[in-house]
Amino acid sequence: MDDTIFALSSGSPPAAIGVIRISGPSAGTALTTLAGRFPEPRRASYRTLSVSRETVLDHALILWFPGPNTATGEDLAELHLHGGKAVVGAVEAALAELPGLRRAMPGEFTRRAFANGRIDLAEAEGLADLLSAETELQRRSAIAMAGGALSRQVEDWRLRVLGASAAVEAVLDFGDEDDVSDLPPDFIARLDVLTAELADWLARPRAETLKDGFRVVLAGPPNAGKSTLFNALVEDEAAITAPLAGTTRDVLTRAVAIEGVPFVFADTAGLRDETDDVIEAIGIDRARVALDRADLVLWLGAEGQGPDGAWEIAAQIDLPSHERKEQARHQVSAVTGQGLDDLRRDLVDTAHHAMPRPGDAALNVRQHQILGEAEAALRDAGLESDPLLVAEFLRRARVAFDGLVGRATTEDMLDALFGRFCIGK
Repeated sequence: MDDTIFALSSGSPPAAIGVIRISGPSAGTALTTLAGRFPEPRRASYRTLSVSRETVLDHALILWFPGPNTATGEDLAELHLHGGKAVVGAVEAALAELPGLRRAMPGEFTRRAFANGRIDLAEAEGLADLLSAETELQRRSAIAMAGGALSRQVEDWRLRVLGASAAVEAVLDFGDEDDVSDLPPDFIARLDVLTAELADWLARPRAETLKDGFRVVLAGPPNAGKSTLFNALVEDEAAITAPLAGTTRDVLTRAVAIEGVPFVFADTAGLRDETDDVIEAIGIDRARVALDRADLVLWLGAEGQGPDGAWEIAAQIDLPSHERKEQARHQVSAVTGQGLDDLRRDLVDTAHHAMPRPGDAALNVRQHQILGEAEAALRDAGLESDPLLVAEFLRRARVAFDGLVGRATTEDMLDALFGRFCIGK
């Protein structure tokens, strides 16, 4: 990171304002080369940007942030330009000509912030989720992660494990090495409390449901009204509807937000045991796979024949020949709209319980796996009588905590994470 990077950090031009960020040891030189002199740190100043007296690039606001107390931990400058494509292009071209400067790669500003200790790995993951958030629930959870909610909790756990490790080391240095009788009387109790806290976090709803959406699959036999109800729920004519069996040949998905809750609805091929149509048979197989992946199944077929946990839906109630159900959770007509509002409210309430509470930090796959390793190590430590093994299990827990916040990680994982960011971030 000896070189200096720059990139457009605002939206693509044309726009009212285009913000170019410059970070690295030559940021100050680049700023004075274009603007003539340093502004007062952290205060916007109006300057004429030029590469020579004859070539004016723009009249802009400039800001100077001397490191290390900056977003990236390095010297940082911002140029707030008029957001025209030609203006932004001209300034970027001028910066590219300066010694030691180059265009940033995706996520490179944030990666430098991580490398320089301005944020940890959990906060960086939260920031990535914040940039991709599309619903209010996603935004609030990502804000919590980016703001360090998980990181602060991990640091508390880590300090408590360090205290436990110190007690064990004292026994190893000065006590009887055959057992842990010389440990504080509440040693095991404190480990049990800590283990229970980690287990509570592991039992929380996962970030994937919040990020990908609560997956609702509509299933049943041909001509049960699945596609018509699917279109009504997503409020779009996404699925083809016709009174012919086998009209739906594949799994059709549509992501929507209802009252700020992300959903993925899936319309599936009609389920039946036999068909002479090879394509329809493939669609039926894919429908069965979709059922296995569903968070919830809306069953529009004969009562009691749906998968375990499915909601019994009596659809097409506007038709005299509709499938009657004694224990229907909802009775709806996608044509008249009857019962649809109640179904939507029920879906939202159910999804809320399956997702992290608003503002709670939610674990992703990587974090859940590593926290599980820490929980298992602490559980084993609480069951062990040999202080040498207790010390080893506590060490494993500390290593897991370090992995959560990025004290120990791999370049491949970092490349994958920061590659999710846009170039100017």
